[in-house]
Amino acid sequence: MHYSPQNSAYGCLFLINRGQADCMEVIVDQWPDFNVLFIRSKCQEQGDLFRDVSVFTKDEASLRNILENTGFFDWKNYFCLSVNTCHEEMLKAVAAAKGVPENKLTVCHMMTLPDPSNLTNNRVSVQLSSLKESHIDVVNSTWKFAAEFSKQMIRNMIMNFPSSCVLDPDGHPVAWVLTYTSCAMGMLYTQPEHRRKGYAKAVVTALAKKLHSEGYPVFCFIEEENQLSYRLFTSLGFTEDPTYRVAWYGFNQKHPIPH
Repeated sequence: MHYSPQNSAYGCLFLINRGQADCMEVIVDQWPDFNVLFIRSKCQEQGDLFRDVSVFTKDEASLRNILENTGFFDWKNYFCLSVNTCHEEMLKAVAAAKGVPENKLTVCHMMTLPDPSNLTNNRVSVQLSSLKESHIDVVNSTWKFAAEFSKQMIRNMIMNFPSSCVLDPDGHPVAWVLTYTSCAMGMLYTQPEHRRKGYAKAVVTALAKKLHSEGYPVFCFIEEENQLSYRLFTSLGFTEDPTYRVAWYGFNQKHPIPH
């Protein structure tokens, strides 16, 4: 099976190979000729934020068999799958047969930038930095998927993965972007009073260059309805495979889950 940097599973495997994802585990349906690959957190008892399972497969029948006939998923409790939308009808059918409510949480473009070396330095005079532990609260307070355990996840991202932010004269972040544990860039945000100043472009450019220089794949997920971010990333040279969409599906949902 071939893995592309255009897949979140690739990002997780990249970090595991670097020893940066001790909390993640990779599971396959068989070895060595596997058809389905799952990546999930080992922290399954620490809240719904850690029940997100990334799925990669080109064999829907094998995935369906695992969902229907094995104990890999606990259908009595909440879990979330991130998977290509081409499997949506099958997921709905399996959930309906089991009498489990299913909800499509979000659908995203997957945008990639193979070579950030062509990105130009930002013309806006700003103070760029990395986020620090003291910035966890402000990032969490502005994130649309913030929940009980999101501070813990954001802390892990800030302390262990690259980030970029613009600081005001007092040293407070006013715009930022982080790196998820899948290697995807995300949580891009600019404080309302600082918008339309080029800060989002500045932090995305800085982080893309940093990720590339350290050997990370450079990619992100953008929700289909977020046209502002889509235009920003395409203007910077990010491209997508129009035949591929990734969605997050929640089963026995209690509250929205981040990606």
